[in-house]
Amino acid sequence: MSDSKTNLSIDNSGVDPQTNFSLNPTFAAIVDSRMARRNFLKGSVGAAVAAMLGGSLAACSSSDDGEPTPVVPPVATTPLLGFTAVAAGRADAIVVPQGYSASAFLPWGTPLSGTYPPFLADATNTGAEQEQQVGMHHDGMHFFPIDTRNAGTSSTEGLLVFNHEYIDHNLIHPNGIDSMPRPAEQVRKEIAAHGVTVAHIQQNSDGNWQLVNNSPFNRRITGATPMELSGPVRGSSKVITKYSPDGSRTRGTLNNCGNGFTPWGTYLTCEENWAGYFVNADAEQPREHSRYGVPSSNGRYFWETATPTADVYQRFNAGSVAADATEDYRNEPNTFGWIVEIDPFNPDSVPQKRTALGRFGHEGIIFGKLEEGKPVVLYSGDDSTFEYIYKFVSAAPYYKNTAGGHLLNDGTLYVARFNDDGSGDWLALDINNTDFAAKAAAANVTFSDQADVLLNTRLAADVAGATKMDRPEWGAVHPDTGEVYFTLTNNSRRTDEQTDAANPRAANVTGHIIRWHERETQAAMAFDWDIFLLAGDVGTATPDTELTLTEDNHLASPDGLWFDKNGLLWIQTDMSGSQQGEGPFGNNQMLVADPVTRQIKRFLVGPTDCEVTGISATPDMKTLFVNIQHPGDRSAPGDFTSHWPDGGSNRPRSATVVITKDDGGIIGS
Repeated sequence: MSDSKTNLSIDNSGVDPQTNFSLNPTFAAIVDSRMARRNFLKGSVGAAVAAMLGGSLAACSSSDDGEPTPVVPPVATTPLLGFTAVAAGRADAIVVPQGYSASAFLPWGTPLSGTYPPFLADATNTGAEQEQQVGMHHDGMHFFPIDTRNAGTSSTEGLLVFNHEYIDHNLIHPNGIDSMPRPAEQVRKEIAAHGVTVAHIQQNSDGNWQLVNNSPFNRRITGATPMELSGPVRGSSKVITKYSPDGSRTRGTLNNCGNGFTPWGTYLTCEENWAGYFVNADAEQPREHSRYGVPSSNGRYFWETATPTADVYQRFNAGSVAADATEDYRNEPNTFGWIVEIDPFNPDSVPQKRTALGRFGHEGIIFGKLEEGKPVVLYSGDDSTFEYIYKFVSAAPYYKNTAGGHLLNDGTLYVARFNDDGSGDWLALDINNTDFAAKAAAANVTFSDQADVLLNTRLAADVAGATKMDRPEWGAVHPDTGEVYFTLTNNSRRTDEQTDAANPRAANVTGHIIRWHERETQAAMAFDWDIFLLAGDVGTATPDTELTLTEDNHLASPDGLWFDKNGLLWIQTDMSGSQQGEGPFGNNQMLVADPVTRQIKRFLVGPTDCEVTGISATPDMKTLFVNIQHPGDRSAPGDFTSHWPDGGSNRPRSATVVITKDDGGIIGS
């Protein structure tokens, strides 16, 4: 958008530019070849085979004739999806099925801690006040039962932990950006609105949820919170800064999109489109900056211009402005792009950036199915055009009684190659791996050590020969079978030459969902995959299946993804404002799918210009938490396109939605 007072071009999209121009094959080309050679199990036949196998998926390894066995969906265990699908629409409200209720909870600006400063409707809260309030633009989320470190069964009290991805100038300030250079007070507020909220919540006797005031657990982690670097990159010369001359620390977490949670009761927040917050005007940027899209003219929010100047703002200038790295912030961007582990039950704990998991635009992070005595496995997608899907396998095995964050500091990072016959391979990004080293040498790419590989994860994946994907977003793992699902939200850059039977559109503007099953164990080096869903308008069919979208489930740009404990797959969408306003899909929505039958129903439609993102539930599955991000996304100062959740003429606010069934039943039934 353009600010009328300063004529500045402010990008509030939060989407980094394409930076992958390697020659690795696109996903579309692979699907084209594969679809010509394989026949999928489909419809009732697939369900019958799944029932025969008892959901074990033991037959997913290669068949005798060399062709991978088709992915068999898991077996349904609970007859759910009994609700009536809601219609697509454009109401400035939350719409849920008949028999369900939804209420807004913990909106941006809710007093959380300290002096509990109230939210001011004219957006005149200070930066210091924002540091004590719930942040802006809610995203990934998890509910930790208050007894998580014991039984973990409480469905009436716990810690709700959720991300704040970015900010909107036209909403966070009374008049947007009104001067340059940026006033330091405004920048302080914007940095404080980023990060993570830890909220201690409790259900009252009347069934309503409330924040537990004065709880020691209530906490904000922001874009300025001190953090530790852990794992192989800690101490690297490429993370030395004026703030941390030994390369062990940094400040803040930014552009926190999707999330994860660990078996040992901690929260994982993911740094996605972080590169645009910095600027490096050097004549030649290092590859650690250029491959990730660090701008050369100005940062996304011009934080580097904050006046009066202070070190906490100067760090967003990543140019070489001093004699060496100990006197400036040329390496500051290298301390971002990581998975950050937060202990919500220890308010004094220091967040840990787990560098062994790789540095890229993490959309989310999800654990594979746990096996006692086996390594932990985690999956993450790089949400940018033509980027990759990754998998981390810990070096040490998982044991419930001793598991902890140390498991995330040592292991091997892999990147996915999707082969044209429906098989797949995990390619090691390891400087000591003979195959990887040979490929790097052939490409004339040098890595000094494993820290260098991880700091340049995208480049390492280029070298390895990974498959370029259509913006990998959230992943979800089936709780029983371990089958992995990933959303590929869209890719308008697909050309006519790349159309095929699986992607018959000249541009993949509506996205799709891919799934795979690891062979033998979660840590296996090979897998088999298929397309679960092609998104699109009514009548869109997913080839070699009986799934054709209807008025009850047509969708575009699948993004958020989550399996509930009953094995239902929840799908959230993130269409652009123009796609919501002009297309056939209405506002962004949330659907639920049965992975066995591919039955899909629309469960929720969000308010105007929002994204539906972030989802969690209580252990009894009777309360569902869903986040609504950036309602009124296309607002101008004083001219709001949404007034949700407060109504009237109020400015819109991101918030969590609490959903219950009126009869007290299981969500989704």
